[in-house]
Amino acid sequence: MLLHNRLSRSELEARLRSEKFKRKTLSFYRYVVIPDPQEMRDRLYLAWDRLRCYGRVYVAREGINAQMSIPEHNADALLDHLESVPELSGIPVKWAVEDDGKSFLKLVIKVRPKIVADGLDDEVFDVTNVGTRLSPLEFHHLAENDNVVVVDMRNNYESEVGHFRNAICPDVRTFREEVELVADQLKDKKERKILLYCTGGVRCEKASAWLRHHGFSDVNQLHGGVIAYTHEIRAAGLPSKFIGKNFVFDERLGERVTEDIISRCHQCGKSCDTHVNCAYDPCHKLVIQCDECAEKYSGCCSDECYQEFTLQTGSLSHRQEKEKDKVKDKDKDALLH
Repeated sequence: MLLHNRLSRSELEARLRSEKFKRKTLSFYRYVVIPDPQEMRDRLYLAWDRLRCYGRVYVAREGINAQMSIPEHNADALLDHLESVPELSGIPVKWAVEDDGKSFLKLVIKVRPKIVADGLDDEVFDVTNVGTRLSPLEFHHLAENDNVVVVDMRNNYESEVGHFRNAICPDVRTFREEVELVADQLKDKKERKILLYCTGGVRCEKASAWLRHHGFSDVNQLHGGVIAYTHEIRAAGLPSKFIGKNFVFDERLGERVTEDIISRCHQCGKSCDTHVNCAYDPCHKLVIQCDECAEKYSGCCSDECYQEFTLQTGSLSHRQEKEKDKVKDKDKDALLH
């Protein structure tokens, strides 16, 4: 049996559209010793492929990090399987806040050196010496205190569309850049109470241990991340201190937490928080793009990509169609006069 996908994107999209059942999106992670990551990877692929799971999963000697989609009728079977694997038994599972069932197209499980690319040498600090894990409600109430320092441990393109009010949001594109930058930026606040948060909690595990290694005395982290926070705050009927969208790394590219739109279209500056990948494949840059610019540029991020995309597809773009219509109108006017 093949242990990887061999269908094209168009075939995968058609397969998803043809499904007659609903899907649920979930995520989980755990730092745990996995002696043989390749064997674990293959075993999980066989089990989860049978359950028609899609998703992106990283397995390493240090643990597992998974974002997945499961047919609703197979959800209990997946949870039972997790319990049957000693390394995954009792693992906390987080369910998506907004879910259209189209978060993933295929199942990808990769063996990686780490479950999060942090660029840190794990030999120089104790990765198990993490900060205090705060429940969403504990984090919510502590964040009201003016004396605490709230830090967003996500990338700038994530915090651009949504973040906790008054949080420090480092202007970086990777977690690797961020962990060292945050330790340096906060070096004069080592005695303050630090509150860290990220999407689902996994990045804060490593970041909190790194800060403790650098002498920060009161490091705390949002257990379960923004996903868990949103569920619990809504259940408690409290106003969210996280505003905007929570960026997610799947086909949805975001879950709306509040109706606040805090970012702008990268092309025209209009209020907007819709992330898209440039339609020109060699670029595929992630940008925020409003509906008008998406139509004007045919989903491309710039004039350059727009021109290349038009040549690549060999078809008239929306803009060219408009120019063609203008020429036709001028020709009609000329005939009338």
